[in-house]
Amino acid sequence: MTEAAKNDDQRPVPREQAILESFFTQLGMFSFDRAKDYVEKEKDISKSAGPIWASLLAALAHLAAAEKAYHNMTFLGQKLGGQSFFSRKDSIRTTYTSVFNELKKVISMGRLSSSAGSAPFLEDLLSHLSEQLCHFTQARTEIADFYEKMLALANQKSVHSEELVSMLESVLHKYSSKFHHPILSRMEGCFQLEVDVLCQLLRCQVEVCEWRFLPALLCLHAAHTKLTAWAQLFERQRETRKHLFGGQSQKAAQPPHLYVWLQRLQGSLLAKFSFYFHETLSRQTLAAEMKALTARTSPDYYGRASSFIRKHDAASVSLVFDNRGHESFQGHGYHHPHWMRAAKWTSSRAVVVSAILEGPSRHWPNAARLSVRRTGRVIMIMSDRGAELNALDKVVHFYDDKVQSTYFLSRPEPHFTGGHLTDRPAQRGSSSDGTPEKDSYITAFLLELTGSLRNTKPFSWLKPGSKG
Repeated sequence: MTEAAKNDDQRPVPREQAILESFFTQLGMFSFDRAKDYVEKEKDISKSAGPIWASLLAALAHLAAAEKAYHNMTFLGQKLGGQSFFSRKDSIRTTYTSVFNELKKVISMGRLSSSAGSAPFLEDLLSHLSEQLCHFTQARTEIADFYEKMLALANQKSVHSEELVSMLESVLHKYSSKFHHPILSRMEGCFQLEVDVLCQLLRCQVEVCEWRFLPALLCLHAAHTKLTAWAQLFERQRETRKHLFGGQSQKAAQPPHLYVWLQRLQGSLLAKFSFYFHETLSRQTLAAEMKALTARTSPDYYGRASSFIRKHDAASVSLVFDNRGHESFQGHGYHHPHWMRAAKWTSSRAVVVSAILEGPSRHWPNAARLSVRRTGRVIMIMSDRGAELNALDKVVHFYDDKVQSTYFLSRPEPHFTGGHLTDRPAQRGSSSDGTPEKDSYITAFLLELTGSLRNTKPFSWLKPGSKG
């Protein structure tokens, strides 16, 4: 290294640059109020520093307020009785647009100085940062729109998660290299973490719905790793507060609602994954340990089904996967791709993916017998009553007089059918939808189970104060 380069490295950082670095560090640790107060105080102190610096500080104060509203999701609504400017519709879009316009003014000031040939290093830096921050505000607006769309899908019977992933990846590709200045690195890292976690969770939803074990597992693991990295930012914030104020009396900073929601979404997907791949996972441990592990998921689908069986003396509760159109399907768990031809799954119709307390073999053929029992009773019902099952909010029942048993089926999503089997005829008397009236508890259980497995309810949790 030359002597001149060494001198450059040892040269003190300009005061304004140090202030910017401190502001974006605080913003990157979700200390929104402290970041806002910091630049507002600096704006009062440095009134004579020039209009471009004052304008940028004002824009940054508004940016910190917008970031707080964004991460707390107040733009999606809040608890009854709460009053906030950000509870108004489109307020987050309006706020980021206002910040965008303030930053544009800073850019214009910098260009005027450049055209006059008098722009010092600081004004060039502020103008350059403002350009990148303009891209950031646009990215935030598009992601906020995305969350609003997700919230609107909360009551839908079916959600096409592939489309959501595609939309999110498009935003990420559009802005991933637009705000890359080292001063903005903390803010860029938080943006990347958030979008990556959400992408991984939505991809997991896609993979579970297609019953692909390894890709779903990898998505869950990636999301967990990134959420853990995000949690470390809160820990840094606590440590910073501890060092600044001393002692343990400072109230611990609470993670923003967005982070909590992503954790809850991960938890709901883990529960669904554990249920859909219960047989594969249960092969890796003892039955008692598997029961304890699934009991920690929320909801515990396996535990609920087992409890229902014990309480109502049912024969079985099962989940069936229709693998038509899945040419590479091979059955439970992970299969080496080079073994695909040799280990081709023999059935082209449906397989049991999760059986809760095995029922009589005459009802639910196992994998070895499935190829010769393709006209089994459950598959017959799925074929004959497919239109009804595809409504996704209906329970169909079928009484088989040959075995003196009744089947109840409901479909959580296109490739899966949940089934309940009782070793007795259906009760007499029917409700308006044709379901045996005295078996309404079965209907209620199946509708609740299949509705929860669609995993759209977590979208409603985006709204602060929502129950669930």
